[in-house]
Amino acid sequence: MFDTLSDRLSATFKNLRGKGRLSEADIDATAREIRIALLEADVALPVVRAFIKQVKERASGIEVSQALNPAQQVVKIVNEELVGILGGETRRLRFAKTAPTVIMLAGLQGAGKTTLAGKLGKWLKGQGHSPLLVACDLQRPNAVNQLSVVAERAGVAVYAPEPGNGVGDPVKVAQDSIEFARSKQYDVVVVDTAGRLGIDQELMQQAADIRDAVSPDEVLFVVDAMIGQDAVNTAEAFRDGVGFDGVVLSKLDGDARGGAALSIAHVTGKQIMFASNGEKLEDFDAFHPDRMASRILDMGDLLTLIEQAEKTFSQEEAEKMASKLASSKGKDFTLDDFLAQMEQVRKMGSISKLLGMLPGMGQIKDQINNIDERDVDRTAAIIKSMTPGERHEPTIINGSRRARIAKGSGVEVSAVKNLVERFFEARKMMSRMAQGGGMPGMPGMPGMGGGPGRQKKQIKQAKGKRKSGNPMKRKAEEAAAAERKAQGGALGLPAAEEQKNFELPDEFKKFMG
Repeated sequence: MFDTLSDRLSATFKNLRGKGRLSEADIDATAREIRIALLEADVALPVVRAFIKQVKERASGIEVSQALNPAQQVVKIVNEELVGILGGETRRLRFAKTAPTVIMLAGLQGAGKTTLAGKLGKWLKGQGHSPLLVACDLQRPNAVNQLSVVAERAGVAVYAPEPGNGVGDPVKVAQDSIEFARSKQYDVVVVDTAGRLGIDQELMQQAADIRDAVSPDEVLFVVDAMIGQDAVNTAEAFRDGVGFDGVVLSKLDGDARGGAALSIAHVTGKQIMFASNGEKLEDFDAFHPDRMASRILDMGDLLTLIEQAEKTFSQEEAEKMASKLASSKGKDFTLDDFLAQMEQVRKMGSISKLLGMLPGMGQIKDQINNIDERDVDRTAAIIKSMTPGERHEPTIINGSRRARIAKGSGVEVSAVKNLVERFFEARKMMSRMAQGGGMPGMPGMPGMGGGPGRQKKQIKQAKGKRKSGNPMKRKAEEAAAAERKAQGGALGLPAAEEQKNFELPDEFKKFMG
């Protein structure tokens, strides 16, 4: 969603690199480019004005003029101001002192409230809560049935006493759900309300009646991040008509310009609390302004990546794999282990999304977007077509075995050969890293071809013994060297004695016959 904005900002900052000092003209040009980038991203004009004003004031001040790297300081300022307009600190859910906590979802029809109720329910369940979804959208056709299906997929309970499709009183359903939750010991109630195609009095009145009936601890306004400036107008109308405590952005994975996300918190004064960035129930998480700003500036989102990895990989499994890689040059690490690791990574989400969280990936986003996710499935099919013995010891896979495996997995023989070769290379590299060797061929880092100390030592050894600058001492050294040479021993021993004690290293003996 923020690709266009990221590209424009990256190009703007690139023009500042290498400048030891920024003039007033440089700052004005940078501010102008940032203003254009934000307006093109459909950010609300009042937000753009406030943002540019802050950036210009700080960029013209002492923190940039006296910085060692002015360009990086400007990036830092823009990052901090982006975090500010996105809401500042992460806003957490407020839970009631006495269960159940009541969360009411409000918003226009089509914003994705019903699907988001299921995502929120699954997220709460993952946080250790016992949520109950309540079907109070009794007007939209099949809304009740949709919520029941979503709740089943999310593995959470649903309260839907009315069939919907225009039948039933949503206010009574909301009231009864609280008592039902208490009796069944559900600690969080998520109320899904009806929406309209646009703001009208009937919609506002029904939402206000449900709010008054259940006294929610949190009212979350669900907004489609793809509708642009209208999202801000709708949010303001709901804030004035019903009131809400936080914002949830849906469809953040869309290809719209994303200005709503950058505008809504600043305009309404209510923070974005959650974001939905995909169709799967797992594509939902708390909204972190600092991480979103980092993504927009192509600085990655390593914290989210680490959190996703921690959810997927158990500490015990990680230690088990590390011990396999560290022992016997990694030979205990088999294709079965490789397949298990690959499937764990797949559980974290799409490969392209994971790569997109790494810093600097915006520069190769076209290649990332062209990644074929089915390659993982093909690799899994090849490994599963092998016998247990072949997976344990891939070196036994010869031509006839490759042909059988290729036939069983529906790929070319060359694909099997390439997979086995890549596995050996990957195992070798991972084994070296697990043993603390790091990546080969990278000087200056531990285990990566030797650090500066080792390089200096090698240079010193190559240069040999230096001659003294004192003429008398140098003359004595030369006389001693001449005497050793006359005796035939380069080590100061008689030549015969040297030959008697000298032994070639074992690795050279095989070349000497």
